[in-house]
Amino acid sequence: MRRCLLVAAIFLVGVCNHVHAEETTHRFLACGKNTYIMEADGKPSWTYPAATRDGYVLEDGTIILTLSKSKRHRGGAVVSIAPGGKETVIWEGTQSEVNSAQPTGDGTFVITEAGDNPRLLEISSSGDVILEFPLACQKKNHHMQTRMARKIADGTYLAPHLFDFAVYHYSPEGKVLGKLDTTVPGDRDHEIHTWPFTAIRHGDGRTLVCCTHGNRVVDFDASGKIVWTLTNEDLPGNWLQDPCGAQVLPSGNIVITSYAAGRTDPKAPKMFEVTPDKKVVWQYADGQKVGIHHFQILTADGERLAGPILK
Repeated sequence: MRRCLLVAAIFLVGVCNHVHAEETTHRFLACGKNTYIMEADGKPSWTYPAATRDGYVLEDGTIILTLSKSKRHRGGAVVSIAPGGKETVIWEGTQSEVNSAQPTGDGTFVITEAGDNPRLLEISSSGDVILEFPLACQKKNHHMQTRMARKIADGTYLAPHLFDFAVYHYSPEGKVLGKLDTTVPGDRDHEIHTWPFTAIRHGDGRTLVCCTHGNRVVDFDASGKIVWTLTNEDLPGNWLQDPCGAQVLPSGNIVITSYAAGRTDPKAPKMFEVTPDKKVVWQYADGQKVGIHHFQILTADGERLAGPILK
């Protein structure tokens, strides 16, 4: 197994494992306590010295990162890092947390802030607010308000609200157009913590949702019916350990990260790829107890992914 040394004000020593590596390789951006780009050969090519919650690598090589709150950024922040290394703060958080920052095709960014007044904003690259509306989530627990909000092709927005056990669908004016309930059928008391983290619109109106503490990934059809479910019973082991980020690849395969993987077993897969029929075709482990919060798959077998980034 290959050991990788990452140095960027932090040290990350890991082991990169692949299932059927002769068939599948990936280059990816990882966000979490450790932030880095891992090459397909298992060697890191770039690191960032701060914890992050979300991130994107744009076609020109610019990296957009959503920073966790820190002494430097008390309410979190969104930064842009040019290919030459110059860093620019796009947004300085004004409340408890900034939880996502999605680049749009129009050159804007969709972000969310958690706090006493949770909100979604769409801002310009210079940080000007273009659109803003309040989020209809619970306000008692800031950290568990929302995560990966995304603008979808029709100009509306999807926002997972964790303690509300639902993905909310908003109009640009902030009107709630609908909800996708992530409650396990029959679990009226919400004993299974299927808190939604991602909401990825893909295919013909389908929405893939990672349900964190409930260790489930579900896919809703356009009518709101769950038509696909992945649990640990479908996998070689208990690989779903707080599944947070996910990405739907152009092939239709799904890559998932388990944020809590490694806490009890550092060799457990942090990320893995499954086909629609739930066959595992790739996995990544780094030998660390620190998990990956979200990610972006950049290449598959050496080829840059085509089409929109569905994560």
